[in-house]
Amino acid sequence: MAPAPPKGETFDYIVVGAGSAGCVVAARLSENPSTRVCLIEAGPRDSHPFIHIPAMVGAAIATRAINWRFLTAPQPQLANRRIPVPRGRVIGGSGSINGMVYHRGQPSDYEDWVAAGNPGWSYREVLPYFLRSERNLFYAGSPYHSSNGPMNVKFVDRPNSMTAAFLTAMAALGFSPCEDFAGPNPEGYGLRQGTIRDGRRVSTATAYLRPARTRANLAVLTDALVERVVFDGRRAVGVDVRQGGERKRLAARAEIVISGGTINSPQILMLSGVGDGAHLREVGIEVVHDLPSVGTHLHDHLAAAVLMEMRDTASYGISVRTLPRGAWNLLEYAVGRKGPLASNVFESTAFLRTADGLRRPDVQIVFQTARRNRSTFPLPLGHGFAFSAVSLYPKSRGRIRLASPDPAAHPDIDPNLLGDPADVAPLVRGIQLGRKIAQSAAFARYRAREVQPGPQVRDEAAIADYIRRASGTVHHPVGTCYMSGTDVRSVVDSQLRVRGIEALRVVDASVFPSIIGGNTNAPTVMVAERGADMLLGRPQLPAFPE
Repeated sequence: MAPAPPKGETFDYIVVGAGSAGCVVAARLSENPSTRVCLIEAGPRDSHPFIHIPAMVGAAIATRAINWRFLTAPQPQLANRRIPVPRGRVIGGSGSINGMVYHRGQPSDYEDWVAAGNPGWSYREVLPYFLRSERNLFYAGSPYHSSNGPMNVKFVDRPNSMTAAFLTAMAALGFSPCEDFAGPNPEGYGLRQGTIRDGRRVSTATAYLRPARTRANLAVLTDALVERVVFDGRRAVGVDVRQGGERKRLAARAEIVISGGTINSPQILMLSGVGDGAHLREVGIEVVHDLPSVGTHLHDHLAAAVLMEMRDTASYGISVRTLPRGAWNLLEYAVGRKGPLASNVFESTAFLRTADGLRRPDVQIVFQTARRNRSTFPLPLGHGFAFSAVSLYPKSRGRIRLASPDPAAHPDIDPNLLGDPADVAPLVRGIQLGRKIAQSAAFARYRAREVQPGPQVRDEAAIADYIRRASGTVHHPVGTCYMSGTDVRSVVDSQLRVRGIEALRVVDASVFPSIIGGNTNAPTVMVAERGADMLLGRPQLPAFPE
């Protein structure tokens, strides 16, 4: 065993990971000036320009300096492909490189959390925490929204003109509009909101952490890799950190919070000796607490797309014919932060039931008003559009394990995508629906041609084969430190405390007992708001009235 690093400072709380959850937790804990808080981030500050320009989301993901750039193990059901798992390695975490979409999921998603042994996490009980985080001026006066929170939520000021075609096509196909995807019935089609303000990305780094960084009681370490949590018996008392080639040990008087996200949180637990004992011994980690569920229960949203190309220049894209327009768009963003560069591109969507007898939507259709081409990513060269079909409630479950005892090594990520055969059918139905939309009268004027799956791919078996060859996740991994107050095998209890360990909690999307039916950033912020109250011993906010 390596010698212990020299001792550093002592804090009341140490928060590991300055992502969507960690920034919230650190900001809330440091509101008390007598409480010393240390927030530790493995990546740099969120100063890269691609982070802050909404339309540069693809470029932000492609920037190596701010992305962990994880890959899955080869996936047998996806033609043995290794699927990218982009995660933010920067202040703001994945909230600094995500699509900025604001969605809370279906109300029934949280009833599932209660059914999994988590009292206090029902829709009525978590809604006040969504409201506490939200600043939404469009729905002013709605009981389902707030205009007083730190995170600005809004519609894109000037959606792409093709969005109107999508809305018209959905109506013609007999679907119902949804006026508020964060309301009590988020089903149907419509425009959707994002975390954007004044033409700039809003993350928990900008909304929560930036105002808090002026506090003398909050220390923020960047480019600092947490190697392990340190224990006195089974009580978490500190962390070993590597920063600038030096190692030091920071101590915590009260609690340590792991907010590394669905990939890094279980990795940190295992590096610290908390996990499946047999696995830890295999990789040379001394076992502190045998907790086999750490890293299990991994699941994510899988998606496949109908890709269309066209000569018409209505879509977002770069071509010789649109150079004058592009120059104007650059100017209007530089002068007033307006125009296409102020859009996150994901401007409209639909949550739909694609089979009879379902209790909630099973597929999301994401309309993307830009040509998708892997060979030119992240630049949108040419013109076209896409309908991505997202399977909202996958049954497949995977796991994360250590590939090495080296804290800097990537873990072994195996989400077991399409491991359950039932996960294929919703995607097949989604592709069929995407084609119907593309072939509708509303899109006829664009004279687009289908390039994927391609006209030759017709029957369900051929579509399923296309899904296996071309699908990827939409970067919503959850569940690897899942919570339950009744399942003694869970990683954390319903108060987010690591089972069998004192003074250690996990607060991020890894604690989700099941994935929510949509984008996961807003629910992660909600969990962090709730977790901060738990850490401070505050009573739970009053439940939303029935």
